[in-house]
Amino acid sequence: MPHVFEYALLRAVPLQERGEFMNVGVIVYCRALDFLCAKTHVDGDRLRVLDPRLDVEVLESSLKHLTDSCDGSAGAGPVSGTTVGQRFRWLTAPRSTIVQTSPAHTGFTEDPSAEVRRLFEALVLPPR
Repeated sequence: MPHVFEYALLRAVPLQERGEFMNVGVIVYCRALDFLCAKTHVDGDRLRVLDPRLDVEVLESSLKHLTDSCDGSAGAGPVSGTTVGQRFRWLTAPRSTIVQTSPAHTGFTEDPSAEVRRLFEALVLPPR
């Protein structure tokens, strides 16, 4: 039986004033299955086209903190003590940093892990 799931894209925004971004990850949440997962990929060469001075290590560190928060890792801070749904809402809240999220989208799935892989390949990895 399919379950409702939500997802949001993680976007790298090297120069906020230009409004340009590149998808660098996806977060998938399925309340019915208590599922929350984030997957990221940083292509420094592609991102440096948007900003040659981009500090890729800072971006990767920010994404690591977000994925740790998603996983509920103790090192993520207070958000790690919240529910899966609360973490998804926190992760997808608007922010004005180098990493931003898209609006949340919904769908139906029987396998949220498969949705993570499908969305990651279709929307985050470079086109083939």
